[in-house]
Amino acid sequence: MRVKKGFKARRRRNRILKLAKGYRGRRKNCYKRANQAVERALDYASRDRAQKKRDFRRLWIVRINAAARTVGLSYSRLIAGLTKAKVAIDRKVLADLAVADPTGFAAVANLAKAA
Repeated sequence: MRVKKGFKARRRRNRILKLAKGYRGRRKNCYKRANQAVERALDYASRDRAQKKRDFRRLWIVRINAAARTVGLSYSRLIAGLTKAKVAIDRKVLADLAVADPTGFAAVANLAKAA
């Protein structure tokens, strides 16, 4: 008996076309074009998950540095002082503190100055 690959192939194609939903032109309904577009999109997505971590870390460092300068410290001296004082606050929390609660940040910076 001849076996047709209809179901499996259609399911595979439909999976790709579902991922291509919202794309413009033939990329949304032509399997070959959609497959290329989805493959590229998934590559970008995996690359940019790592990129996002780097971007946020850079943003936090900029914010911490700006807040540290208002207290009379540089970013590197602040981080070194916090390490010496054994204050375990990560950059995300420190940046949030710098934006939301400048007086609290100043208190933490004074700990770094003292160490």
